[in-house]
Amino acid sequence: MLREQISAALKTSIKEKNACATATLRLINAAIKDRDIAARDKGNQDGITNEEILSLLQSMIKQRHESAQVYEDGKRQDLADREREEITVIEKFLPEQLSEDEVAEAVDAVIADTGADCIKDMGKCMGALKAKYAGRMDFSKASALVKDRLC
Repeated sequence: MLREQISAALKTSIKEKNACATATLRLINAAIKDRDIAARDKGNQDGITNEEILSLLQSMIKQRHESAQVYEDGKRQDLADREREEITVIEKFLPEQLSEDEVAEAVDAVIADTGADCIKDMGKCMGALKAKYAGRMDFSKASALVKDRLC
C-alpha cells in the first residue's frame, strides 16, 4: 500500500541523512493525516484511499511546479531548484504517467463509453477518467481535451 511505501522511504531518507527527501516525505505524511482526519469527520473511519493519496500527490506536484515558476520569475533559482527536488521525491510514488496520445485516446474512449455529446456531460466524463486513471494523468489537460471534444 502507498502509505507503507511512503513510511519506508521516510525511514530510509532519515538513515541516509537526505534532508530534502525527509522533509518532503514528512509533508506528505502530514497531508495524508490531515485528509484522514477530514474523512473521519465525514464518517469514513478507514481514512483516505490509495486513489485519494495519488490525487493528493498530484496536487502537491502541481503546487510545487507553480511555486518553482514564481521563484524563477523572482530570480530565486535556489528556491526553484528546491521545489524541483521535492517534485522528484513525490513523483517516485506515482505510477507512470500517460503520454499525450494516451490521454487523448482515454478521453475519446470515455466520451464514447459514457455517450457524452454535450458540455453538460463533462462532469460524467471527468468522473470516469478520475476513477480509471487516478494518479496517471494530468486532469487539467484531460479536462481541456474533454471540453474541446464536447463543444
